[in-house]
Amino acid sequence: MFYFENINGKKILKSDLITTAQCFFTTRETVIKSMQENTNKILEENKKLLCNYLNISPQNFISPTQTHSVNIQIAQENKYDYPETDALILTNIHQAIYLNFADCTPLIFYDEKQNIGAISHAGWRGTAGRIGVLTVEKLVKEYNSNTKNIKVLIGPAISKCCYNVGEDVFYQLKNSVKNFDNLYEIRNGNIYVDLKNINKTQLTEVGIEKFDVCPYCTCCDNNYFFSYRNENGTTNRHSAILRLI
Repeated sequence: MFYFENINGKKILKSDLITTAQCFFTTRETVIKSMQENTNKILEENKKLLCNYLNISPQNFISPTQTHSVNIQIAQENKYDYPETDALILTNIHQAIYLNFADCTPLIFYDEKQNIGAISHAGWRGTAGRIGVLTVEKLVKEYNSNTKNIKVLIGPAISKCCYNVGEDVFYQLKNSVKNFDNLYEIRNGNIYVDLKNINKTQLTEVGIEKFDVCPYCTCCDNNYFFSYRNENGTTNRHSAILRLI
């Protein structure tokens, strides 16, 4: 179950599914990613706040350059640049990783047996490309993870209530799962798709059993999270964060 927690009076969103690693989602109050003017001070204050909470140095709080790809990299100590990367695997306890979102679906993975994890950025392109599945396959192949031990948090994202798409996107998403029947609806001639549960269905098909799916829609719950669609292309982002302990 998802719930809000306060850090010095500022909200983050957590889940009780994962308790043996530090993972959560920032909110508007704890924003650490923006390209808007006059935000540097609040971004630095929030980053310091979160680093203290994670007990990590700012230097080891790392994020890739996201490009809506299905490229996956592994976080490495003393490496800080991860270009064109939309999923990052974490295997060490010395770094914390974060990826940034404003309607796209955040996926946090944690293998409690191996104490390794990952974060994937699943917009419609990443979802159509099954980036979550590719991330799991890499954990299984390279780190001997068992899908039964992997827990997945599907974070705040635009939901079926608000996410209308064209036919081209619809068919690409439809082809990414075996059964698409309950993952979309037609309203007033428009197609609305359920990115969160498309990702869940993809992951269920490859053996993942343990999920917590966030109920918040970034468009409807815009008071908590950022929405690219609802805020006219905002550059503000909320973040998915993971640190192993």
